[in-house]
Amino acid sequence: MRLLAILALACALLPAASLDEEKKAVRQASMDYIEALYNVQPELVERSVHPELAKRGFHKAKAGDPYREGKMSYEQLRDLAGRWNKDGKHVTPKSPKEVIILDMDDQTASVKIKAEWGFDYMHLAKYDGKWKIVNILWQSYSSR
Repeated sequence: MRLLAILALACALLPAASLDEEKKAVRQASMDYIEALYNVQPELVERSVHPELAKRGFHKAKAGDPYREGKMSYEQLRDLAGRWNKDGKHVTPKSPKEVIILDMDDQTASVKIKAEWGFDYMHLAKYDGKWKIVNILWQSYSSR
């Protein structure tokens, strides 16, 4: 009887453990995206972003300016990661680096990240067992 109780408990915990692992993988893919830009590591883009990425965003050149829209492909993002913080002037030890999982299931996830440039809403999907960012919508902080 005791063995059955232990087996039942183990089976009940198994889905929670795999969900925790999936959340960890989604969080890592999202963090790879931030760290690729912060640490000049385009290989992290290759690891975490789907090659058919759709990215668009809105930014202001300076406070008081209207927002401007920009689009970016996977290749452009990978190239940007190789040069954006190359001089070390864009990121400080206080630069935000936050990942918030908004929703997820076994194949798709929605995430919000906060970073030096602003915040991004991202959709991730699992391909061949690996989480990849497929869509990004971002904007610069409105107070800057």
